Amino acid sequence: MHAIRAGERVRYRVTWLEMTDRPRFGWPSMPIGQDAALLRADDPPAWYLLALYDAVGRDYEWTDLHQGPQEDVAAWLADPMVRLYTLMGAGWPQGFFLLDGREAGTCDLAYFGLVPQAIGKGLGAWLLQAAILTGWDMPGVQRMTVNTCTLDHPRALIRYQRFGFEPVRTEERERVLTRDQTFHQPLL
Repeated sequence: MHAIRAGERVRYRVTWLEMTDRPRFGWPSMPIGQDAALLRADDPPAWYLLALYDAVGRDYEWTDLHQGPQEDVAAWLADPMVRLYTLMGAGWPQGFFLLDGREAGTCDLAYFGLVPQAIGKGLGAWLLQAAILTGWDMPGVQRMTVNTCTLDHPRALIRYQRFGFEPVRTEERERVLTRDQTFHQPLL
């Protein structure tokens, strides 16, 4: 575990993964003791996605969606092949995923994650299975893709692989941190 201050430049690794066959697992059961619902957002405003994005990604340096105008985010969300789902429990959002099916034959799991208060309750595996199966149910899907990086949760890459995604390429990148961060894994 190492802390890095805002304003410092970090190098990290991005891994792209894909799944070319629908997985054999079925729809998951909600973890015991959890009472939550998965809701698809109909015509969500950009601020809603950005609020989820910030709640899930603040500890992982998710900042890319803030680099352009909100109108671009709104136009992306308005596309009928882009679908946003929120995991609601106890009256508040506990996580979300966003599926992007704009590329013919491909469903990209563009965003996925839980808010910090929902981690460790068994919801991550449940939500990922639901995201994968929802993606495969989109019309014409022949493969699913996702990417993660070493700035993300330390179990992200292994979790995607456990559920059937296979790495297809990696790339080293760098960025300047926007806030103080503590990383629980090597960045390279």
